[in-house]
Amino acid sequence: MARRGEDALARLREELGGVFSVDQGLLNEVRTDRAGWVSAGLPLGVVLATTIDHVQCAVRIAAEFGVPIVPRGAGTGLAGGAVGTPGSLVISTAGMNRILEISPEDEFAVVEPGVINQHLSDAVAEFGLVFAPDPASKEISSIGGNIATNAGGLLCAKYGVTREAVLGLKVVLADGSLLATGRRSVKGVTGLDLTALLTGSEGTLGIIVEATVKLRPIAAGAVKTIGAFFPDVASAARASAAVTAARIRPAVMELMDAPSLRAIDRLNGSALAARGTAFLLIQTDGPGAVAEAVAVASIVSSQGGDAESPGDEEAGERLLAIRRSFHWAIAALGEVLIEDVCVPRSRLADMFEAIEGIGLRHGLSIPTIAHAGDGNLHPNFVFERLATSDAAGDDAGVPLEIWAAAEEIFLTALRFGGTLSGEHGVGVLKRRWLEAEIGTESLDLQRRIKVAFDPAGIMNPGKVFPV
Repeated sequence: MARRGEDALARLREELGGVFSVDQGLLNEVRTDRAGWVSAGLPLGVVLATTIDHVQCAVRIAAEFGVPIVPRGAGTGLAGGAVGTPGSLVISTAGMNRILEISPEDEFAVVEPGVINQHLSDAVAEFGLVFAPDPASKEISSIGGNIATNAGGLLCAKYGVTREAVLGLKVVLADGSLLATGRRSVKGVTGLDLTALLTGSEGTLGIIVEATVKLRPIAAGAVKTIGAFFPDVASAARASAAVTAARIRPAVMELMDAPSLRAIDRLNGSALAARGTAFLLIQTDGPGAVAEAVAVASIVSSQGGDAESPGDEEAGERLLAIRRSFHWAIAALGEVLIEDVCVPRSRLADMFEAIEGIGLRHGLSIPTIAHAGDGNLHPNFVFERLATSDAAGDDAGVPLEIWAAAEEIFLTALRFGGTLSGEHGVGVLKRRWLEAEIGTESLDLQRRIKVAFDPAGIMNPGKVFPV
């Protein structure tokens, strides 16, 4: 293997020149992502691709020498899916960051994978359009990474997750060939939906090098914001479920528990925690925004919430910015394991109560926020990373007692009819629980699908599928 690696290095230098790097700082950088999982050793090198040709050339060389490939975008993932493993070739598409086409009349854009999510929305705003997928990392995450993980976000309960915004893809397969999927039309049912299959595949089937994505009109009319404090998080969760049961679809409905509020207060100098032990933030938009906000306020009050509405849209956006600061507030406390489960919306209160109980049993505070509009919860664990952990194992340097609590949360979500991940993906951190959710038959079938795309098993090996 060492000899093959040396031969691959020589070919990569010869054919890619300065696009290929073995800079030690860069190699160390790509050994981890925002999940904190660190691989046991350095990758072989990094291809800093700026064209499809660069990606195809690198993949063909890797295939020839049997070198594992790790596709990587902006490195903002939270499951270890884009981490460069020992001896692998990391192919970064962060430099492929051009918006190739904007079609306002047909409401789509064609982009390279390294385009930052927010940059696309900024570019199409002049046409009254927006790119709907809205992860909390939208200002730093790339669209290619959003597609690879089928990212969600604050707006997806009303406007859908990334898969619903992808019309077509260009993907470099494991032999270096280029596959085009999908279409530019709104509708299309010809053949199997490979676009949907590749969306959320976490780099295990190919490398996304171009995407045709839907745009949507910016909601016309007012945007109304309601903030409500509750005496306990279960009451706030029941209120959010009552809103959706009333057939109201807010653009944003975010729930923060007491530890979350305290962390946000420490970061921003605010005093949210003094007003309640849970906070529900709701935004309505579009022509019916005002009427919906009135109905929401009534529902929230009937569930024990102290509801108020800021005087203008700017004040409402400031409240939303406070919610978006949650990640930074938790990160300021220490190392963080940011988890991600999703349950039916009617079980949201049960899930919050379960997390509280799990935290008490394990002696942990587990700050938890939720995209309450779709039942997606993010329990957060703050800890000191283990210096002597098996970095290549599934522990990610996280103490075992925290993983024990996390496992209880995962299995509880499954018991409630939910899922291990609503938007972060599986990566390396959740692969050991994958079969518990999807079952043996489904896992076997998915392994066979991967073999069809990647017969030699070089595309992001060790990610998603249990090893």
